[in-house]
Amino acid sequence: MWDLIHTYAAFFLVGQYPNGPLGGLSLTLLLAFSALVLAMPVGMLFGLCVVSPYPLLRRPVGILLSIVRGTPLLMVIFWAYFLLPSMTGHDTGQFTTMLVSLIIVDGAFLAEIFRAGIQALPRGQMEAARSLGFPYGHAMRLVILPQAMRNMLPSMVNQLISTIKETSFGYIISLPEMSFISGQIGTEELTHAFDVYGILVLTYFVLCFGLSRLAYFLERHLGSRSSLSLKS
Repeated sequence: MWDLIHTYAAFFLVGQYPNGPLGGLSLTLLLAFSALVLAMPVGMLFGLCVVSPYPLLRRPVGILLSIVRGTPLLMVIFWAYFLLPSMTGHDTGQFTTMLVSLIIVDGAFLAEIFRAGIQALPRGQMEAARSLGFPYGHAMRLVILPQAMRNMLPSMVNQLISTIKETSFGYIISLPEMSFISGQIGTEELTHAFDVYGILVLTYFVLCFGLSRLAYFLERHLGSRSSLSLKS
C-alpha cells in the first residue's frame, strides 16, 4: 500500500495539475465548498420565502423546494449536463455542470435549514422588533437572521459533509474528482484495487468524521452559550 501511495499520491491529491486540470482531493474540496458557499444566498432567499407571512410567496416556493428535495441528485446532474449547453450555447464543462447541480440541491436543503433556524427562535423576537418600529424586512435582517445563523452552523457543517459525499456523483460525467481519480488508479493497478478503494474510503471517512466532530462541538458550544444566556 505504501508503494501505491508513494506512486500516486500527487495524482490522488491534485490530479494532473499543474500540467493539466485540477483533480482528486483538491477538486472534491473545491467543488464542495464552492457549492455550499454559492448555495447559501439561494437557500437564504428561499428560506425567507417559506417563512414569509404572504401565502402567494410561501406556498409556490414550498412546493418548488419539495420537488427539488425529492428529486435524486443523479437526475439533476443529467438535466444540467444536457440542458445547460442548450441554454448557454456553449459547452459548460463537467465542473460547471456539477457545481450548478450541487447549488440547486444544496440551495433547497439550506432553505430548510434557514426555515428551521428562523422558526426555532421565540416569536417574541420578531414581535419585539416590530414593536420598536422595525419593518418586517429590517427586523428579519437585523434581529432574526443574526441569531438564526448562529444556531444554523452545526446544520451547515452537516450539509457540507453531505455535499462532499455527493461530489462523487461527478464520476458519471467524467469529472476528475476523488472517486474518478481512484477509478483511474484502480484501472492501472488491477491487483491493488482493494488498496486503492480502501484509501478512498479512508479519505472520505477522515473528512466526514472530522467535520462531524466539528458540528458536534459547535452544537454543544452553542447549546451551552444559550443555557448561560437564559440563566443570566
